[in-house]
Amino acid sequence: FPPPAATSILRRQKAPRRKNVRFDQVTVYYFARRQGFTSVPSQGGSSLGMAPRHSCVRRYTLCEFAQEQEVNHREILREHLKEEKLHAKKMKLTKNGTVESEEADGLTLEDVSDDDIDVENVEVDDYFFLQPLPTKRRRALLRASGVHRIDAEEKQELRAIRLSREECGCDCRLYCDPEACACSQAGIKCQ
Repeated sequence: FPPPAATSILRRQKAPRRKNVRFDQVTVYYFARRQGFTSVPSQGGSSLGMAPRHSCVRRYTLCEFAQEQEVNHREILREHLKEEKLHAKKMKLTKNGTVESEEADGLTLEDVSDDDIDVENVEVDDYFFLQPLPTKRRRALLRASGVHRIDAEEKQELRAIRLSREECGCDCRLYCDPEACACSQAGIKCQ
C-alpha cells in the first residue's frame, strides 16, 4: 500500500475576502393606490396608502433606474413649477389676494404653458423633495387610481389624532403631584 498523503501542518492561506458589496440590479414593486388609514396627513382627510399586494414588478440595471428616476423627478418638478406659476398668476390678478377676480378663479394648470416652465436649467436633485399634498390633490389621486368610495369618517378620525398630538404632557406647575399627574400615572417622567 502507498503511504497516506501528507497533510501540511502549516495553516492554509485563505483567499482574501472582498469586503465590498456590489449591486447590479434594482427591483421595483408597484402597488395600486388605496385610501391609507395608517398615516396622518398634516391637514384634511383621505390619507394615501397602497394595496396589500403589488400589481407589477420591474427590474432595472442601476443605470436604467437612475435614468427612470431622473425622468420621474423632472415630471414631478414640472408639475410643481406649473403649480407655483399658476399661484403667481392668481396672486397677480388678485393683487396678492386682496381683490376678488373671476379670471383668477377660473385659472387651472392647463392655463400655464409648458413654455413658461424651464425644467432643463434646474438641477433636479437640488430641487426634488417630498411635498405634502393638499386634500383635493390626494382625493383626485385616489379617484384616478380607481377608488370610488372615499371613507369620509377618516377625516374626523385624523382631526382627532392631530388634536390629541397637540396636547402633550401634564398640567403640573412648579412641582409634580404623582397622584394628579397624568405623566406619572402613565409611568413616564413628568412633562
